[in-house]
Amino acid sequence: MNKAQALTALQSHFISVAPVHIGQSSQVLGLETGTLTISVANATIAAKLRQIAPELVAMLQNKRCQVSGIRVKVQVSFDSGRPKPAPRKLGEAAQSALNELSSNLGDSPLKLALEKMARKS
Repeated sequence: MNKAQALTALQSHFISVAPVHIGQSSQVLGLETGTLTISVANATIAAKLRQIAPELVAMLQNKRCQVSGIRVKVQVSFDSGRPKPAPRKLGEAAQSALNELSSNLGDSPLKLALEKMARKS
């Protein structure tokens, strides 16, 4: 129970010092001999976290965390947990404007693309 509470506290400290996009895409896995192990969602976030790790260690130490280094693990998850956004649809005014614009154009790939876009909505 104490270990779970300690991890939760470390997670909240980490989120408070890390940039928002990194804090949202990472999870504290543990603290062993001063090394904080962080799991991240992809290699891009891992690279950024490795770049700013010394600054984060200093900020965590200022919060009285016994952290001397950060180890980063990439753990790609297939279920991101975020709902997929609903596809957007054009309103009637936008459809009308696209149709009007395409009718004023000569035969071209742009005209075909505008007509296709207006039909999809």
